[in-house]
Amino acid sequence: MAPIAVGDVIPDGTLAYFDEQDQLQQASVHSLAAGKKVIIFGVPGAFTPTCSVKHVPGFIEKAGELKSKGIDEILLLSVNDPFVMKAWAKTYPDNKDVKFLADGSATYTHALGLELDLSEKGLGTRSRRFALLVDDLKVKVANVEAGGEFTVSSADDILKAI
Repeated sequence: MAPIAVGDVIPDGTLAYFDEQDQLQQASVHSLAAGKKVIIFGVPGAFTPTCSVKHVPGFIEKAGELKSKGIDEILLLSVNDPFVMKAWAKTYPDNKDVKFLADGSATYTHALGLELDLSEKGLGTRSRRFALLVDDLKVKVANVEAGGEFTVSSADDILKAI
């Protein structure tokens, strides 16, 4: 399947997360993004070095600036279970704006065409690193990294594109 691209409508799918009351929730991507301007960014895995030290902190630090430019939601997607995503989210106590969403079986990642086979490294199927700017379900910017790079999908890269 071809990766999601500018002009495409994002597929719907169900992702899991823990809400503010620490309750496990299921949400459709369309319910989170319909009628809104959202950023969906994906990472290969929770607690991995580039994701934890650069990619996620960048979106947390730039959330105010992104919101001031009309972004309604910042959604983080990773092929991990919701309990891992909850634990990872707790390592960012200052985070108020990035929602940590679990795609445990990589079903939604496959629907986006952004899966990455890391079986050789013992990690199975993961997500490619990416950042999408989506306006009312339509992709306006699709910054997808090659391999393990981190050159086009940062919060700063999205800010430049808005």
